[in-house]
Amino acid sequence: MQTVSLQMERVSFISTKSFEEILEKLSAAIGHPDIHAFHNAISAAKTMFEIETVVNNAIGSSELMEFARFDAGEIVNKENNQHRYKLLRLIVGNPVIMKDMAKTVPDAAAYAPITILVSERADGVHLVYDTMASLLAPYKNESATKVANALDVKVKTLLRTVAEC
Repeated sequence: MQTVSLQMERVSFISTKSFEEILEKLSAAIGHPDIHAFHNAISAAKTMFEIETVVNNAIGSSELMEFARFDAGEIVNKENNQHRYKLLRLIVGNPVIMKDMAKTVPDAAAYAPITILVSERADGVHLVYDTMASLLAPYKNESATKVANALDVKVKTLLRTVAEC
């Protein structure tokens, strides 16, 4: 058994906008492909050019696409009827970016696609992201770190813009 310890960097942007407005702005910037058709197209692709074409047709202006979403608030609200929790986990990414990291650090595929957590709290709506560069730091791989840093810039820019911080 091998164990790698991670010191993760978590960034959080806090917005005074409504939860619904934040989700609307995020959704507008992130691609929403039919995930079944997307996977079929990736499987059918024979070259990296074909894969890149499929991905480029699936991503939004942020160069990211949504793979899944988990509405944790819906689950929490089943138990608590006094406060309506708004808590959503978005799984987003770009398979080409993941490939560029995973070809030199295979463990990068464990962290990509990434999670964006959107939660309504007393002080506003939080947009939370664990930076890829911090997750890959223990691997000390310059190539993967460069790609991770570029991804972090994309995600932070997206969240900052959505939150308008």
